[in-house]
Amino acid sequence: MCCYVPTGNYLIYDSFAQYLVTEKGYDKDLLNITPESLDFCCKGLVFDLEDGNFLKLAEDGTVLRASHGTKSMTSEEILETYRRREWKHFSSVNGMLSRSAKYYLYDNYFDLPGALLCARVVDSLDRHDRQKKYDFWKDMVAAIQHNYKISAFKENCGTYFPEVKNDPDKYLQRCPESVKKWLKQLKNAGKILLLITSSHSDYCRLLCEHILGHDFEEFFDIVITNALKPGFFSQTPNQRPFRTLENDEEQEALLSLDKPGWYSQGNAIHLYELLKKMTGKVDPKVVYFGDSMHSDIFPARHYSNWETVFILEELLGDKVMVPAETESEPLEKKGKYEGHPPKAPYSVSKQWGSFFVDSLPGMGNAEETLVSTWSCKCISTYSTIAIPSLEAIADLPLDYRFTRFSSNNSATAGYYPSPPRALLPNEESVSMK
Repeated sequence: MCCYVPTGNYLIYDSFAQYLVTEKGYDKDLLNITPESLDFCCKGLVFDLEDGNFLKLAEDGTVLRASHGTKSMTSEEILETYRRREWKHFSSVNGMLSRSAKYYLYDNYFDLPGALLCARVVDSLDRHDRQKKYDFWKDMVAAIQHNYKISAFKENCGTYFPEVKNDPDKYLQRCPESVKKWLKQLKNAGKILLLITSSHSDYCRLLCEHILGHDFEEFFDIVITNALKPGFFSQTPNQRPFRTLENDEEQEALLSLDKPGWYSQGNAIHLYELLKKMTGKVDPKVVYFGDSMHSDIFPARHYSNWETVFILEELLGDKVMVPAETESEPLEKKGKYEGHPPKAPYSVSKQWGSFFVDSLPGMGNAEETLVSTWSCKCISTYSTIAIPSLEAIADLPLDYRFTRFSSNNSATAGYYPSPPRALLPNEESVSMK
């Protein structure tokens, strides 16, 4: 529901860089970035913490593209370093163990500018003395914690929260009226609406008041802040109990969840018990919307078996193709983007290429072989459907029937309103207008 405007990328980068320079003594040049340098930021990259390399992985774990710091590696360098073998930590990454002492998966926009900062730190360290192993990640973690810790908003700590509080219009986009209308329609139809965020309650309130309005709580039956996803889904009630809030301070742990309201932390098991009670159903169906594969989509599907809708801005940059009129749904059931594609605020990284596919390195003069990326494979594996934004479906009737990703359908079936062009056969892409 919330969307950061491009200036948010600069703020996130600066928040981390200021800490490294002022608190840890890193090169002051890290504070200077150009708009062009942000092209480096691409979701789905894995950062090898020891080697200082960023990797774009194929679905089988082989390396499609790589950089050392910000400098792209050639096909020859990739083959020399990684061969055409599965990357050494791929089994862990593929199991969504995305937090490790060996690597870091850049999976969401809230920390993505940190990828550029880490790459530039590698460049800076190499200028002074080429490292064999890099040991700065602990400082990067400290920078993230300094800016995003629970108390930072209240204490005006760090760079990020004070700046957003001072000028939210500069960094946040307001929710489209069509989405507000859609939320109200869902609630009027008897659906139970949940908001589950890992942000603390004070920051969540600022975001929602600015994006949805001061009456935002009327949209939701249950609000859960500081959810600490993905642990919200994977942890047991004993490990992660719900807590009440008083003046944004967490109170005592709850043995169970008995009524709707605003809570902190918690777990999907107790939440589901409450949903059973509220719906009067033994097996209520939950549809969960999220924009992080690691924190939202994978754990909601894997641990809770919820239906998952992946909000994927990369669909806008990879030029979603809108096919000619089909007989699948009547005209009155067409969504906002069917018939006239959206403008594309998202652009594909020149350095890293498509989020969805890429060619194998080192093929010489052989015919180019396109393969799916690991990120693309995760979409069809763990998502029910994937959409570019909530606005894309807000004008659809509530009984609209989406085609879902499944083993019985093609790997592109669940993209709405249509698959990205990179995943379509060449002749189909050419024939579409």
